Amino acid sequence: MKTAVFSPEQIAALSAPLDRAKVKQRDQGRAKVSYLEGWQAIAEANRIFGFDGWQRETIVVECVNQSKRSIGRDGRSGWGVTYTARVRITVGTTDAGPLIREGSGAGHGIDIDLGQAHESALKEAETDAMKRALMTFGNPFGLALYDRLQRGVASSVGGKDQVRLGQGQLQPSQPQREPVVESRHAAPDDSGLAPLDAATIHQLHSTIRSLPRPALEGFTKAFRKRFQVPPDAPSIADRICQRCHHDWIEAFLVQQQPKRVPLVSAEAA
Repeated sequence: MKTAVFSPEQIAALSAPLDRAKVKQRDQGRAKVSYLEGWQAIAEANRIFGFDGWQRETIVVECVNQSKRSIGRDGRSGWGVTYTARVRITVGTTDAGPLIREGSGAGHGIDIDLGQAHESALKEAETDAMKRALMTFGNPFGLALYDRLQRGVASSVGGKDQVRLGQGQLQPSQPQREPVVESRHAAPDDSGLAPLDAATIHQLHSTIRSLPRPALEGFTKAFRKRFQVPPDAPSIADRICQRCHHDWIEAFLVQQQPKRVPLVSAEAA
């Protein structure tokens, strides 16, 4: 019998509507296109799958165009570059092996400097391919945006629709309610309960994911013990949401590498 990849809590998160507050828009021709930013897709993957629960691999990348072109109204001489990429996302394991999804994307770079044009095009192609691969997992990764009526996109109460992993269901956050965490395990100082902004949480996620595997495993174990995360909670990513978490993580990283520069100013949280 095949072992399930996702827990009931993760399935609930993947089935949830996409929070409209996370959707961005850009002009494309005469129309506006809705999309998710690349960092937002990565943050959702960390939250739902866990920092060490998924992998991203660029398996194909190719420069398909490099040509001179004029840039701007003054017609400055520059370059136009286009890359295509294919990215593989690997999540969890089953009796038959890990769950693998792939996506293809393209990126375009326009710049006076040829190197800058290549860099922009390459990054955009990889990000586009990653988002297309993650999109197959459900609405939180932008699947709902492929429906012209956007029936899977919801405006939540208070502007934030938060999936609380470990509780097995969707629970919209209420206005002025603190992020999900057992307050009795937080720092006794009320300032420790202050919510972190999205950019700070994203930077924390990125820093943690960059840790070597032994350090990452040690961090996960220590965080679960410090904040008493239930053993059946598949991920701690969604638990990192308050200033006390930021301060504890920074202290942990300093102990690991004494010369490390503080990762985020607490005043920005």
